[in-house]
Amino acid sequence: MTDQPSDAAIPQQLEQLQQRLAQAQRLTALGELLSTTTHEFNNILMTVINYAKLGLRHTDNETRQKAFEKILAAAQRAARISHSILGMAKNRSGNLEPTNLVQLLEDTLLLLERELNKYRIAVEKYLQPIPPVLANGNQIQQVLLNLIINARQAMPQGGRLTVKLWHDPGSGMVHLMIRDTGCGIPPEILPRIFDPFFTTKTGPDSSGKGGTGLGLSMCKEIIQAHQGRIRVESAPGRGTAFTLMLPSAQPPAEPAPPALSPSTQEAVSSPLSTAPPAPAG
Repeated sequence: MTDQPSDAAIPQQLEQLQQRLAQAQRLTALGELLSTTTHEFNNILMTVINYAKLGLRHTDNETRQKAFEKILAAAQRAARISHSILGMAKNRSGNLEPTNLVQLLEDTLLLLERELNKYRIAVEKYLQPIPPVLANGNQIQQVLLNLIINARQAMPQGGRLTVKLWHDPGSGMVHLMIRDTGCGIPPEILPRIFDPFFTTKTGPDSSGKGGTGLGLSMCKEIIQAHQGRIRVESAPGRGTAFTLMLPSAQPPAEPAPPALSPSTQEAVSSPLSTAPPAPAG
């Protein structure tokens, strides 16, 4: 006869299992991302090698200058990719802290740039100035990776990925929308996409990805844990748009006091008008 956990121990065990699942999903996402960026690093190395050979073969200053510029650009790109991967891989605290969402988004797009280009997906960005968000940067980047890869997979023949970022001072929320021009989600499936373990994917696609290992249900849990919201709009043949709403690290703007009407202004200023005139001279 096996020992059954007590009722008091069940919530603790459930929390531990959820933490392990989140860690496994994070490692899966990181592994798939490393697979993608390994190919990118190989391309960068080939660029460096080829232009180094070009510079060695030619002694004129113009050719060598061009070779050095190409090598420098490739090395700088490699450094940016390494920085982004290390930022995702390092152990960050579970605390929420002011986070630069613009930089997080740019880093994520950089990591997926080669894959988006390969599948002929144009990226359009409309990024308004926003304040920092109160977030765990590692978790939010996992959500962004999942949504962008899902969008790419919805456009196997190419398309357009639109990213919009804006701030609503009244609510204190920052909005991030990721829209694709892909196949869309059938209306009978749309209500279920955030259900745990629900998927329409049968296996890895031609890129070897079946997602990032971070399902939409986990994305929703992460956003809700940040006191935010996630919204989806979709129609078959017209694409899908996910909108994340995250709290700003700044407090919501206080509503402006109501403007005084002319009569009120006169009433306020009337006591001053009764003061005796200053003596002349």
